[in-house]
Amino acid sequence: MKKIAVVLAGCGVFDGAEIHEATLTLYSIVKNGGMYEIFAPDIEQHHVINHITGQEMPEKRNILIESARIARGKIKNLSEFKAKDFDALIFPGGFGVAKNLCSFAFDGANCKVNHDVEKAIRSMAEQNKPIGALCISPVLLAKVLGKVEITTGQDRNTSDAVKKMGATHTETTHGEIVIDKKNKLVTTPCYMLDAHIGQIGDGANNLVKAVFEMI
Repeated sequence: MKKIAVVLAGCGVFDGAEIHEATLTLYSIVKNGGMYEIFAPDIEQHHVINHITGQEMPEKRNILIESARIARGKIKNLSEFKAKDFDALIFPGGFGVAKNLCSFAFDGANCKVNHDVEKAIRSMAEQNKPIGALCISPVLLAKVLGKVEITTGQDRNTSDAVKKMGATHTETTHGEIVIDKKNKLVTTPCYMLDAHIGQIGDGANNLVKAVFEMI
């Protein structure tokens, strides 16, 4: 059975992992005959957002603890990740990717990537194992790996930043994926577009199936 590591960035679209993308990715992994293990970095998230008002809240939260809400408590610190134990690695999206896993939301092409996130990506690439990334998370691959082929949908500012990192960007619409065969990467736009949950499910499932074919 194919074993997939899934990395989360918290819990909630505006300050953590996008819950629909995360859940539908896990669903697709199982429906396509695989199994998963969930990871998140054990660090404080950038800020906490009230998802009703969109306003910042005067409190602090931990990414690992917040991600455990989606994982139903079964989660590991990303520092424990070992590429040899997994067939593939997948990053769902959400603003937490751009705020917590890296600083793309603030620094664009000049962003810095969390040490454990970068280590996980590089170790998989070194072992020639596939990586999938949804929504905004392909920027992690562009920043860490450089000359790769990805998609983040159709947003011009994001694609321009991706190109400054040395990557090639392809515009996509709902459910579409971009496959970088050379680097074994699969990316899809999801909520980088104005999408509904059915389209998110299509994108996640198409990505998972393509990742499985690369294993």
